[in-house]
This record gives sequence, structure tokens and C-alpha cells, in this order.
Amino acid sequence: MNFRLRRLAAMIALACAVSGQAVAQQSAATDSSTTRNLINLLVQNGVLTEAQAAALLEQATRDAAQAAEPVLQEGDVRVPYIPENVREEITGEVRDQVISQAIAENWAQPNTFPDWASRIRLDADVRVRSESRFFDDYNDPYLIDFQRFNEEGPQDISQQALATGAWPPFYNTREDRINLLRLRARFGFTADISEHWRAGLRVATGSDDNPVSTNQTLGGGLEKKDLWLDRGFISWLPTQHLAFTAGRFANPFVTTDMLYASDLNFDGIAATYAAAEDSELSLFGTLGAFPLEFTSDDSPSRSEFKTKNQDKWLFGAQLGSLWKMDSDNQLRAAAGYYHFDNISGERSDPCQPWFSDREAGYGCNTDWSRPAFLQKGNTLFVLRDITLDPLNPAATPMEQYVGLASEFQLVDLNLRWQTALFNDMTLQVTGHYVHNLAYDEDDMLTRSGSTQQGSTDGRVINNLDQQGNIRSGGDAWMLDLALGTAVEIRDAGQWNVQLGYKYIEPDALPDAYNDSTFHRGGTNAKGYYLGGAYGFHKRVYGQMRWMSSEEVYGAPLRVDILQLEVNARF
Repeated sequence: MNFRLRRLAAMIALACAVSGQAVAQQSAATDSSTTRNLINLLVQNGVLTEAQAAALLEQATRDAAQAAEPVLQEGDVRVPYIPENVREEITGEVRDQVISQAIAENWAQPNTFPDWASRIRLDADVRVRSESRFFDDYNDPYLIDFQRFNEEGPQDISQQALATGAWPPFYNTREDRINLLRLRARFGFTADISEHWRAGLRVATGSDDNPVSTNQTLGGGLEKKDLWLDRGFISWLPTQHLAFTAGRFANPFVTTDMLYASDLNFDGIAATYAAAEDSELSLFGTLGAFPLEFTSDDSPSRSEFKTKNQDKWLFGAQLGSLWKMDSDNQLRAAAGYYHFDNISGERSDPCQPWFSDREAGYGCNTDWSRPAFLQKGNTLFVLRDITLDPLNPAATPMEQYVGLASEFQLVDLNLRWQTALFNDMTLQVTGHYVHNLAYDEDDMLTRSGSTQQGSTDGRVINNLDQQGNIRSGGDAWMLDLALGTAVEIRDAGQWNVQLGYKYIEPDALPDAYNDSTFHRGGTNAKGYYLGGAYGFHKRVYGQMRWMSSEEVYGAPLRVDILQLEVNARF
């Protein structure tokens, strides 16, 4: 028995030493209750005396102290032990403090950005297009490009000038153009300056500064391409649904490209209202005033008699509603009125540009009334009432500009119905009608200075039949059908197909502002278009479009256009 107890005592002594080292590494206490109880039990059984027990406890304490304070050598670093629960508590406190500071200062919260960046929304897209144009062999080869006529003018249209080969600029109407590569690139941003103020800026490509296209034809000796200021505006939003915008901004009206091209932006000021669309019936509306052209301060530049103020404006108003009939059907209807002020041409007082224009730049007193931009289709007349040179009347140069014969006060009605079909497909039907309330052929003749229908004075110089009568009209309409899994492609695998028809009489609307691709832009056009689009990847899609059109009245002009393109947004 004593032998077993002595052996147990030796084992206890060894356990005390080991326990002392372990306890020293884990805690500052070395005399745990378990060790004391074991030694007391040995004393009670007579294995150890009290003196031996005291000595054993003292030795265990010294060993534990030495284990807790190891000897440090030069270069050693002492790392105190921290229990796991304490480490977790400290880590949590530090993390909470850092995250609280990051949230307060908005610099390191997950999935957010600094304050200045979170208030800016970027908008950019790139489109690469192959465009082919096919012309009929029987098209009129003498279709005048009146935009260049004015831009390069005044043009001498006298018989002697034409006899010497000084022809006005003509459109290409017979020679096909295959696979023209064209680029459109746009980059802009909108910044929320405060709760009620917003500003935006965008630049875009473009072969020139015309208002209806940002396409840039590639080639040109690999020269660098131009960038233009496409938008720049400031908006005040007094409420969630009302906004006042000034500067140059996106078209604020709900319409189609039959009236306003998709690339067209507006200069001026506009007030827009849009109710929340979560209700069954919501209203929207727009009022706007847009300067089309300001009178030059110094025109004519070489005369002491300046042109009086003759600014040109567009005033527009529109009211519409969106009716969500049920979960699968919605109907959008809008009615608008657009008054184009002072854009029609004016016949001048009798003048002698042959005497002064080339040398002094005096011109005639209504040269200002020529439009800043034209496509084609509107009825035009020559502006200047030129008197003959008394010394050589037969050789008097007839240097002319042209202006619009009609005024334009447009009623605009458009309707769009959208319905959900089987297999997640959507059908969208759009109808659009425009009528020019100011269209009047007698007024057009009076404005141009012509005497009557069928006169041969030559003041109205297009949209005439062989008898000299005006062939025009004041109505335009279109119908468009779109079917697919998405009306606007945004994700891979989405697709749609489109079919439509347009009919645009010559003076139904100003030819300067509508789509520049159908019939190569402008009015006096009718025909169909069809196409389709498919999503290759998120925000990347391809599109094909075929357009076939011809004139409504006048000289023959048939044009077929094929467009193949890839679009990317980011």
C-alpha cells in the first residue's frame, strides 16, 4: 500500500510540475484547487508529511513562475497570451468602430462609393454600323441639295450661269453605296448636386454639326474623329414629379422619330411633370420653349442698317396618360401641339446683290429667313426679289437663297398599346399621326410672291407638277409593330422583330428634325421598314434594319437602305 502511495506521490509531483508550467502559460494562478486537494489527500494518508507537502507546493510555484517568465534573448519579442474569448471581443469592438466611422464618412462601406461619386451617374454607348444604300436607276438626277445650296450660297441660278455649267449642288440619287462603316460613340454623366438640383453633360461623335445625327463615317485617311457637345443642362426639381430644365437636353416629349429624330436634342427650357407609374392611371405633361435661331447682332456685317430682331422659336405643349389596364396590358396616349414661330421664308424688298453683295456683303433684307438646317421634302421658294442690272439686264446674276414656303403649327397624336403574350413575349403596337394646321397652298403662293397656281415666275422651285402647280400636303402618319421577349434589348438571349410603315407628305412637318435614315431624311416620303435585334451579352446586342421608300409627290426617288450594327452600353 505504501509503495503504491509513494508511486502515486511521485506521479503527483511530476503532474504538479507540468501543471504549474501549463497554468503559468494559461493563467497567472499556479495553486489550483485540484493540486492542493491532491497534496492534502497524500498528507491525510500518511504518504507525505506536512513539511514535504509545503515544500512540494513551493517548488511547483517556483517552476510555474519560471515557465511564465521565460528568459528573453537579444532580438526576441515577447508576445503576451490573450484568451480566445478576449480576442474575439476586441476584434468585434474594433470592427464595429471602423465600420461606424466608414459609414459616417462614406468611404469604405461595402458596395458604395465616396459621396461625390455616389451622386454621379455615367451613361455611355458605342455603335458600329454597316450601312448600304441602293438607288433606283430611274430616280431624278437633278434633285437639289438645298442645305448645301444655302450653306454654300448665295447660288447664281440665272440662265447664263447654268449655261456655263455653274450648277447647284445635287444629291446622289442613282449610284449605290455599299457597306459604309459608321460609328456612333456617346459619353456623358448626370450629377445630383443636391436634393433639388441636377446637372448633366454629354459629348458625341458626328460627321458635322447637324442636329439629327451623331453618326461618324469611318475612313477619311484614318484621321481622328470629331467630338461635339451633345448635351449640357441644369434641372431644378421642386417635387418628386416636377422638373424644370434649361440648356441642351434630351427630347422632353413622348413621340416617334417620324417627327423628331432619336438623336435630336433640344436647346431651351422645359417643364415636365410625370406622376408615379405605380398607380393604374398616371398622367404626364410637358411645356417648353426652344430657340431655333437667334438673329446675328451684326447682320449685315458691312452695313450701318442692321436686321431687326427676327428670332426663330419652337413652342411645344403635350399632355398624356399611361393606363395599366391589368398586369398584362397597358395603353399610353399623348396629344401635343408644336408652334414653329417665324421659321417660314419671307420675300425680300427689291434689292441689287449683283451690285454690292460680293464686294460689300450687304445682301438683301430677308436673307435671315433662310433656315439654319434642311434635309429635304419641304416646299421652298427663292427669297430675293432681285432687280435687273440696267446696264446689262440679260447678264444680271440671280444669286439666291431659299426659304420655307409653309408655316408649321402641328397637332401630334400618338398611341401605344403593349400586351404580354405566351412564352414571355410582348407585343407593342404604336400609331402616330401629325397634322399641320398652318398648311395652306394659297398662303404659300402669297408668301413666295408667286401670282397663282401654275405661274411660271419660278419663285417656288420644288414640289411642282409639270403645269407649275404645288404638289404637297399637311399630313403624316405611321404604324409600328414590335414583337419579342423585350422591346428594348438589355440581356443575352433577348430578341425582337419590328415592322412598320410611314407616310409623310411634304409640308406635314419641318423636314429638318425627323429621322435621318428613312428615305435619307426629311419629308415627302412613304414606305415600309422591318428589322430585328438579338442580345449577344448583357448590354451588347446586334440589330438589322431594312427600309424601302419612295416619294409621295413629284420627281421619282426610290431608296432602299440596309443597316447591320452592333450596340454596346456601359
